[in-house]
Amino acid sequence: MTVKLDFEECLKDSPRFRASIELVEAEVSELETRLEKLLKLGNGLLESGRHYLAAGRTFIAGICDLARLGPPEPMMAECLDKFTESLSHKLDSHAELLDATQHTLQQQIQTLVKEGLRAFREARRDFWKGAESLEAALIHNAEVPRRRAQEAEEAGAALKTARAGYRGRALDYALQINVIEDKRKFDIMEFVLRLVEAQATHFQQGHEELGRLAQYRRDLGAQLHQLVLNSARERRDMEQRHVLLKQKELGGEEPEPSLKEGPGGLVMEGHLFKRASNAFKTWSRRWFTIQSNQLVYQKKYKDPVTVVVDDLRLCTVKLCPDSERRFCFEVVSPSKSCFLQADSERLLQLWVNAVQSSIATAFSQARLDDGPWGPGQGSGPLAVGSSATLGCGGTARGRESGGAGHVAAQVQSVDGNAQCCDCREPAPEWASINLGVTLCIQCSGIHRSLGVHFSKVRSLTLDSWEPELVKLMCELGNVVVNRIYEARVEAMAVKKPGPSCSRQEKEAWIHAKYVEKKFLTKLPEIRGRRGGRGPPRGQPPVPPKPSVRPQPGSFRSRPAEPPSDDLGALHPGALLFRAAGHPPSLPTMADALAHGADVNWVNGGQENATPLIQATAANSLLACEFLLQNGANVNQTDNHGRGPLHHATILGHTGLACLFLKRGADLGALDSEGKDPLTIAMETANADIVTLLRLAKMREAEAAQGQAGDETYLDIFRDFSLMASDDPEKLSRRSHDLHTL
Repeated sequence: MTVKLDFEECLKDSPRFRASIELVEAEVSELETRLEKLLKLGNGLLESGRHYLAAGRTFIAGICDLARLGPPEPMMAECLDKFTESLSHKLDSHAELLDATQHTLQQQIQTLVKEGLRAFREARRDFWKGAESLEAALIHNAEVPRRRAQEAEEAGAALKTARAGYRGRALDYALQINVIEDKRKFDIMEFVLRLVEAQATHFQQGHEELGRLAQYRRDLGAQLHQLVLNSARERRDMEQRHVLLKQKELGGEEPEPSLKEGPGGLVMEGHLFKRASNAFKTWSRRWFTIQSNQLVYQKKYKDPVTVVVDDLRLCTVKLCPDSERRFCFEVVSPSKSCFLQADSERLLQLWVNAVQSSIATAFSQARLDDGPWGPGQGSGPLAVGSSATLGCGGTARGRESGGAGHVAAQVQSVDGNAQCCDCREPAPEWASINLGVTLCIQCSGIHRSLGVHFSKVRSLTLDSWEPELVKLMCELGNVVVNRIYEARVEAMAVKKPGPSCSRQEKEAWIHAKYVEKKFLTKLPEIRGRRGGRGPPRGQPPVPPKPSVRPQPGSFRSRPAEPPSDDLGALHPGALLFRAAGHPPSLPTMADALAHGADVNWVNGGQENATPLIQATAANSLLACEFLLQNGANVNQTDNHGRGPLHHATILGHTGLACLFLKRGADLGALDSEGKDPLTIAMETANADIVTLLRLAKMREAEAAQGQAGDETYLDIFRDFSLMASDDPEKLSRRSHDLHTL
C-alpha cells in the first residue's frame, strides 16, 4: 500500500508537508476530472450501443420480412431462420454487455467519484479551515504583550485548542489522502477487469483473441484479490496507527523542533518568529534550520534558504528577558544580530540549547578536522557535555545500509542466498534473522507459523535493518545453514521441495527440517568461518586462547577442557561456549544450537560465564548479535554478578556496550562489588561508554516520567552501531586509555 503522506510529517506542519498537500490536491483534482470524463464517455458508449441494438433488431425484422416474401422455399427459410436466431442471440449478448458496462461504471467509477472524493473534499475543507484557525491563533498568541498576563493565558488556551483541532483535521486529511490514493488503484483495475470479463462472455466467436487474454485475466484477478487483501490489512494497521496518533496528539501541545537527515548532515528545524532589521521591526514566522554549521530559514519549502549565521563558531546566543514579546532570544555574530521568538518557554529553551550545542559541535568538528583523535584531542566520537548529539549523527548514518534495495542485494549476493533456502525459488525477499537464511514469501509464512523460538522472519525490502544484522546474514547464509540442517538429506534419499510444490509439501519439509531436525548429523561438525581456511576434514581445531587482556575480577576466557579435546564430542552447550570464544565461529555456533544447545548455558568451570559473556570477551559484535537473536539473556550474570554489559564496559568494547543497551541491558544491575556499569565506565575513564550509559539513564528516567523524549538518543546509538559495524577501529581503546578497577 502506497503512503502518500506520513502522519508524523503532517503533525509538524512543515513547509514540506504543505508542499506535499498542494501536490496531492492537484493530483486528486486531475483524477476527478479524468474520472468524470470517463463517466461521460461511458454514457456515450452506452447510448451508442443501445442505438446499435435498436438498429440490429430492426435489421432482423427486415430479414424476417424478406423470408416471408414470395412462395415458401424451405432451404432459404431455414438459412434465414438460423441466421436471424444467431444474430438475435448476439444482440441479446450485446445487451447484457451494455448492462454489465453500466453496472460496472456505476459501482466502481461513479462510487469512487461520489463517495471517495466527497470524503476527500470534506476532509480538505476541514483541514484548511483548521489551518486558518491555527494560523490566527499563533499570530494572536505571539502578539500578546508580556504585561498582559490574562490575555496571554487566554491566547495560550485558544492556541492549544486551535492546535488540537488542526492536528485532528490534519491526521484525518492525511488518512483520506492515503485512502483515496490506495482505493484509486484497485477500483480502476477492478473496473477494467469486470469490463474485460463481460466482453469475453459476449465475444465468444473471438475465441483465439480471448484465449490470448485468458491467462492475463486470471493473473490479474489473482493479483487484484491479493492486492485487496493486503490493502485491507495495511489499511487496518494504518487506521489503528492513525487513531493512536490522534489520541496522543489531541492534547494540543506545541510541536517540538525535529531532527532530520539533510545534505550537510544532521539538522534541527522548526518554526520561529523573526524580527525584521528594517525600521518597522515587523515579525514574520519562518521555518528555521540548523545545518552545516549554519542557521538558515525559508518561508516556503521550495524557496531558497536565507543564511542568518554563516559560521556558528563566530556567534553566540542569549535570552532577551527585557523584550516586549515573550519567548525571545538573540543570535549575535560579529556582523549582525537576529532577534527570534519561539512559541513557548519550553521551545525557547530547546532552541537556545540547540544553538549552543551546535556551536560546540562546530568547534569540536574543527578540531577533529585539524588532526587525528588522541588523548588530548577530545574523548571519542561523542563527548559528554558537548553537543555531538546533534553534529555527528549525519555522517555515521550516511554510511547506513542505503535502503531496503541495498540490503536485499547485499544479502542475496551471498553464496546460495539468491534462492529460497527451503524451496529454491529465485530472488527471495524475506529472511530468518536468527537462522541467517533467505526465504520466499510462502516459506516465510510457514516459518512464521513455527513461532519466533524457531524462526524470526523479516522482510529484506520492507523492514529496516541494522548494520550488524546485515553482516550477520552475510556471515551465515543458505549454504552454511543447509550444511547443518540438511546434512543427511542425500544419505536419507529425501527429495527437497521445489518452487512449484504445494504449500503442504513445503510445510512438511520445513517442519521436519527445523522442528523435528530429521536431517542433522548425530554429532556437530566443526566448520571454519566464512572466507577463512577450515580445519582438515575429521580434525576439528581447538579454538586458541583469547587475546583479550583480563581485568581483575573480570571473566577470563581460559579453556576448562584439555586442549586436545575432540570438540565434536562436546556437549552442545559446551560446544556453543567454545565456538563463541576467540576467534568466534558462527557456523559452529549455529551447529551447536541446531543440536539443542542452551543459548544461556552456564560454564561452571569458568565463573558461570555464558556464551554471550564469552563472545563479549572476544569482542565479537556478530557473535553477540547471533546469540541475542537466538534468545540469549542480555542480563544473565556470572559468579561476580556481572552481565555482558559489565564485561563490555570493563574491556572497553564500546560497540558491544551499545548493542547490549539497545537489547535492554539493565543499567542499574550491581556486581558483587556493588558497582553498576556506569560506575565501572567512569573508573576506567571510558568516555564513549560513559556517554552511552548516561544517555540511556536519561532516556530511562524520561520513560519513567511518561515523557516520550526526542530522537537524539536513537540517533547516537545508531551512530555507534554503524561505527562498530563499519569502522570498529575508531572505537578501539588504546592501552593507556584503560585503567584497572
